[in-house]
Amino acid sequence: MSVRTQWKGKLQFEATGPSGHPLLMDSSVALGGEGAGNSPLELILVGLTGCMGIGVTKLLEKMRQSPESIEIVADGIRGEEVPHAITEIHLTFHVTGEVAPSRIWQAVKLEAEQYCPVAASLKAAIIPHVFINGSEIPEPQSTEQEELPKA
Repeated sequence: MSVRTQWKGKLQFEATGPSGHPLLMDSSVALGGEGAGNSPLELILVGLTGCMGIGVTKLLEKMRQSPESIEIVADGIRGEEVPHAITEIHLTFHVTGEVAPSRIWQAVKLEAEQYCPVAASLKAAIIPHVFINGSEIPEPQSTEQEELPKA
């Protein structure tokens, strides 16, 4: 995979990857930019939520689960010292519909720990939280993974 990033002046850069869709990045006004695009750190969280969302959705489909909606909120905690890297990411999944708590947790954990290439590329700890129909669902304490149905 290759991404090409072109300087557009000041602190703005435009990146284009294999998909061909351009993406504008900029720094905030407070940091000397114009705030005309997403910040690079913001895009890390965007990439993680997209990767996790796609993977979880595919796993839930294999598990014959039918969510009505899925919203993922990523809260990145940054370190105090330079380079102020993201050290911890809380991923909160808000799911509505008929979804078994054990299945959503299984899908989230599999993606976070094994399948999501974005998660695997990060040094930050990823801490998932799951809400179904507005109620927080604790992670099941079972140590055994349920087997996925064959596609």
